[in-house]
Amino acid sequence: MSEFLAALANPHIPFLRYALIMGLLASISFGVVGSYVVSRRISYIAGAISHCVLGGIGAGLYLQKVKGLTWFDPMYGAIISALAAALIIGAVSLHARQREDTVIGALWSVGMAVGLLFIARTPGYVDPMSYLFGNILLVTQKDLWLVAGLDLVVLGAGWLFYHRLLAVCFDEEFARIRGIAAPTYYMILLCLTALTVVLLVRIAGIVMVVALLTLPAAIAGHFVKALWQMMIGAAMLCALFISSGLALSYSTDLPSGPVIITIAGIVYLLVAIGSRGFDLLRQR
Repeated sequence: MSEFLAALANPHIPFLRYALIMGLLASISFGVVGSYVVSRRISYIAGAISHCVLGGIGAGLYLQKVKGLTWFDPMYGAIISALAAALIIGAVSLHARQREDTVIGALWSVGMAVGLLFIARTPGYVDPMSYLFGNILLVTQKDLWLVAGLDLVVLGAGWLFYHRLLAVCFDEEFARIRGIAAPTYYMILLCLTALTVVLLVRIAGIVMVVALLTLPAAIAGHFVKALWQMMIGAAMLCALFISSGLALSYSTDLPSGPVIITIAGIVYLLVAIGSRGFDLLRQR
């Protein structure tokens, strides 16, 4: 830990400070949206959206290097593809007759395939592993500003529509009876999830994104009763997992994304087992 703190204070290692700042910034949105995702039980939808992100990233890299659109950052492509996937899944869930799980599976696979095809046609070496499994140490100052902007959008929408999203997550039929446009707010929730997934890709990667989005909220849910309490607890846990994962990965020279997810997974298992054991003791 002392080695990690010394590296943070070293002015010649800015990338480590950028990584920590990004993790702390993103934890706020993860706590808010992750709590909605866990409460609404749409983790599988978040997984499909995250895999579609690779299609946007691949398209962004292709447009940059082949078409000369140097201003088009791959993160812009990630945002567009994530929002498009969220809208398609939402429309299918609400209006189409096709099986929702089939459409989600198709988007999941096609998004990955399109991204890899774009990367294959992009000249020069592009390492897809950093996108698939994340590398928070590659964060730049520009990424921090983008994450801060997305944070404001997610937090603003989450605060503005808190009670309506709460009703849609826990009792959609009751929300309809009370005159709330449940389909509209369900689509808003999916778009917020899409934006948050984009934040996560740099940290945990496309493959493991769902774990960091849902595990902190699931852990917090064992100790609180209100949704806003879950959001605060999930944000604090997410910040703890990211900072401790960064410190451990730096000292052990291991990839940061998998270390962060492993810590979150171990804590979740311990809490779940401990909670189950406590319930059995109370029943006796």
